Amino acid sequence: MFALSRQEIALVLVTMLWGSTFLIIHIAMQHSGPLFFVGVRFTIAGLMALLMFRKRMAAITRLEVGAGIAIGCALFLGYFLQTYGLQTITSSQSAFITAMYVPIVPLLQWAVLKKPPGLMSWVGVTLAFIGLVLLAGPQAGPPSFSAGEAATLAGAAAIAAEIILIAYFARKVDSRRVTFVQLLTAGLVSFALMPVMGEAVPEFSWLWAGAAIGLGLASPSSS
Repeated sequence: MFALSRQEIALVLVTMLWGSTFLIIHIAMQHSGPLFFVGVRFTIAGLMALLMFRKRMAAITRLEVGAGIAIGCALFLGYFLQTYGLQTITSSQSAFITAMYVPIVPLLQWAVLKKPPGLMSWVGVTLAFIGLVLLAGPQAGPPSFSAGEAATLAGAAAIAAEIILIAYFARKVDSRRVTFVQLLTAGLVSFALMPVMGEAVPEFSWLWAGAAIGLGLASPSSS
């Protein structure tokens, strides 16, 4: 009889939680703009990280601040575009397109770090692209993505860039201090862009508040 190990069960539960966030955000976007929601979510996450890692903050370095800001900007862009897309596309579409960051990572590594993908990476990229085209719609001719789908795909590329930045700095910095900086950067950049993008603070709703607070509290432990 097939049985899962504790580690495999944990991975299944994490995957289920990750998948549920798309539906949660999709519902929250009916009551909040994307910039405000991302700002609340990651500012709370940053403050939680500060609380969790406060004993290590005194030794923070310039490199860690710079790394955190760079990663945080990529984090902001990825999640803002994903959240923006969830205003107009379904949570299942968003989850599939966001997962495109997996095959995008080796392509960006090739472009930036000059590390060409292996055979299986190319197979994964090809299959992911075919799936994306099928998901976009049955129209004949070249694939035509909606604004929400295009924004989500761009967000997936930003998340891939975030992963590459994390890998680049991983051996040079304390991950806990960088986690604090990157989360707070994502939140503050989002708030700062609200007047530039013309997004107003929404009326209070427990739907967006509960979603943003809950995801914010969960973010430090999953970063």
